[in-house]
Amino acid sequence: MKIKMLCLGLIFFAAAVFLESLWISLMRNFGLGEAIKDYGPAGHKKKKGTPGIGGIVAFTLSPVAALAICGNGLGGRRDVFVIWIFPLLAGLVGLADDLLKAFRSSSEGLRSLQKLFLQLVVCSLWVYFVARDGIFLVPGMILPVKIGAPALVFLAVAALNAVNVTDGLDGLAASAVAVSLMSVFLWTDKTPVLASAATGLAIAVAFLWHNSNPALVFMGDAGSHLWGALLVSLCVGAKSLAFVLPMGFIFAIELATSAIQIFTIRAFGKRIFRMSPLHHHFEIGGMKEPQIVARFTIVHAAGIVAILIFMETLFEGGFLHV
Repeated sequence: MKIKMLCLGLIFFAAAVFLESLWISLMRNFGLGEAIKDYGPAGHKKKKGTPGIGGIVAFTLSPVAALAICGNGLGGRRDVFVIWIFPLLAGLVGLADDLLKAFRSSSEGLRSLQKLFLQLVVCSLWVYFVARDGIFLVPGMILPVKIGAPALVFLAVAALNAVNVTDGLDGLAASAVAVSLMSVFLWTDKTPVLASAATGLAIAVAFLWHNSNPALVFMGDAGSHLWGALLVSLCVGAKSLAFVLPMGFIFAIELATSAIQIFTIRAFGKRIFRMSPLHHHFEIGGMKEPQIVARFTIVHAAGIVAILIFMETLFEGGFLHV
């Protein structure tokens, strides 16, 4: 079984590296590049023109991954559908935003409220579907629908935006996603979740092949929405919503710092951070991109381990390897 997963992972890694190379060449040939936000760090101006929408490869390979998992007997159709349909729908929202930016040659796509509305629609539809099987806080502990459904919608929307705001430095979001997916692979014994995490990990590392500093391609919202959704759907597939906490550790910190910054500026007219999210705070302070990415990735991995140990103690064993 694990040999099949390894083979699938290697195949998807090679395919994703190759397809991403083609996408980069295509974008360059048509002269399509990313517009850089005026209010971002000044050092990012040199990145203008870097090919974007790199998440299109992960988006394209996702249904292929689902079919490959089912075809190799690594998961039932319904289980695999539950895991992969949400990333695809969320990826569509991100792709719409990316395409608007590309057509306008602008760093602005969907308006914030438009994006939030679409995110809520997609997340609510998916939660309505999965809630019929019960929403588990941890394996064996089902949440009441009136609590579980709103909680899952909230976490799902938060995950989409958290990965999105983390995607601000070369390789940062992809590295953190890879660490999270590796933790799923090591944590659970459920075959469809294992297989989905393995293929997702392979595609994420393949993207990192091109996205590490200096990035040859940017992820875009199609990628950040897809990865955020996949992290949540894997937890639902493993019947443990609580696992979103360690999986989303660094992403939650990044999202929280953005929210805190907005609140303090609007409420008190003051900034807590030099710039939000947190990685820009350190960047403005003089820390180099590769150093920030390396340290954030290490902190993310350490945070996952610490939270897992705490949860194992809290639930008196049985939380790990379920």
